[in-house]
Amino acid sequence: MMKKFLYALLIFPMLANAQVDFYKQLADSAITLTYDEVIYDPSYFSIDYPNGDVPKGKGVCTDVVIRAYRKMGIDLQKEVHEDMKAHFELYPKNWGLKTTDKNIDHRRVPNLMTYFSRKGQEKIQSQNAEDYKPGDVVCWNLGGAITHIGILSNQYSRDGQRPLVIHNIGRGQVIEDVLFEYKIIGHYRYL
Repeated sequence: MMKKFLYALLIFPMLANAQVDFYKQLADSAITLTYDEVIYDPSYFSIDYPNGDVPKGKGVCTDVVIRAYRKMGIDLQKEVHEDMKAHFELYPKNWGLKTTDKNIDHRRVPNLMTYFSRKGQEKIQSQNAEDYKPGDVVCWNLGGAITHIGILSNQYSRDGQRPLVIHNIGRGQVIEDVLFEYKIIGHYRYL
């Protein structure tokens, strides 16, 4: 019994450090996306499966999240598609679909929110910057039914208070101080 306890004391801090490293690396991988010139393009694309991506130089907010996770070896296209196939009834029906679509399902903010809430950790939604950490995924309502998503950076606002957001809201993949600019509707840690 004592050996198990001592083993747990050694392993749990190592697992916690590995998780912190993962989120730091995720934030770093998202920052590298800001070096690519990307035009905001919400067009429907037929893409490969698995590991499909829209054409280089094009994308929307969800593509920032998808590409950052792909740099970490995680294919959200495949993960979301498989979960939607198995649990289609749990996903939003905003688009009138009767079945899954591997080309677009993972590129829709409400679907990613559902997936992250099912498979990740839902975090507190607040106006307190201390609740938000690098590598967190945050979703916003921009007004009406317009949703948005981004990844939090390990770089901070000029006043050092808020993590910067890596996102694409129409100006390409950028890093900006916009965490509290819109109504937060989702806050997640995935993996």
